[in-house]
Amino acid sequence: MKRALICGVGGQDGSYLAKLLLSKGYEVYGSSRDAQVSGFANLRTLGIRDEIQCVSIAVTDFRSVLQALVKIHPDEIYNLAGQSSVGLSFDQPVETLESISIATLNLLEAIRFTGKPMRLYNAGSGECFGDAPEVTCNESTPFRPRSPYAVAKAAAFWEVANYREAYELFACTGILFNHESPLRPERFVTRKVIATASRIAQGSTERLLLGNLSISRDWGWAPEYVEAMWRMLQLEKPDDFVIATGASHTLEEFVDFAFSELGLNWRDHVSVDPQLFRPTDLRKNMANPGKALQLLDWQAKYDMRGVIQAMLAAEHVAQ
Repeated sequence: MKRALICGVGGQDGSYLAKLLLSKGYEVYGSSRDAQVSGFANLRTLGIRDEIQCVSIAVTDFRSVLQALVKIHPDEIYNLAGQSSVGLSFDQPVETLESISIATLNLLEAIRFTGKPMRLYNAGSGECFGDAPEVTCNESTPFRPRSPYAVAKAAAFWEVANYREAYELFACTGILFNHESPLRPERFVTRKVIATASRIAQGSTERLLLGNLSISRDWGWAPEYVEAMWRMLQLEKPDDFVIATGASHTLEEFVDFAFSELGLNWRDHVSVDPQLFRPTDLRKNMANPGKALQLLDWQAKYDMRGVIQAMLAAEHVAQ
């Protein structure tokens, strides 16, 4: 039986990954800063809380990380912890940098220190490529980060690459583009759109306030993306991969389709709020996930419309 440690198990990706690993017969440990007080609501939503051995690890504290690895001795480590909101990173730049880049460095150094054959997956981000509207980004595209979040993710990416080369660790990064699910909190724009549109369809008179509707993103389905994470750690040699659908859509298209699925005209219910614009943002990002198809045999099945329909269905059940 393989043993996996998921740092950040309470988040969207951590919860879906835990469910996947359990289905594959893994013994799963999941961490949060203080496991005794964490509610792990997402794990409970998926019905797997009692199957996860939850432990307290402060990933920004090297001693805490090292002690956990020595005690648990995992075969696979999934680094999904850290501040996960691009927008919030402008308000919390130091926390964002520490929780992502310092945490990743601590995990790498702790693995090296133990000398055990642990495999590390690091959660990267398509945000690292920055504003590249005319470029289809692949694993060789240069990074031009435009937010504290993207800067931190870029630093973590190069930490992983450095330790892989210098110390021959099995460590890889998944450069994931946007991936959504019902487990997203409403501060993420996709869930905000879905939740608000659903309430309006039920009779609410509220208006949906959004920022820049012309931004374009590659939106995928989170439960599919965790499968790609697992596949990366099953390779003979570690490597980095872009994970995406390969198709980009504007936020206006996302909003239009979500409201139309509910029989609504979005223009009757949506207002643009200039205060929701970010100091810097990406106009458009496009991804080429061809390497993942070739080497991981992984390809996204859900497109943007499928993601919206699945999220709307889950919202209806929740109501």
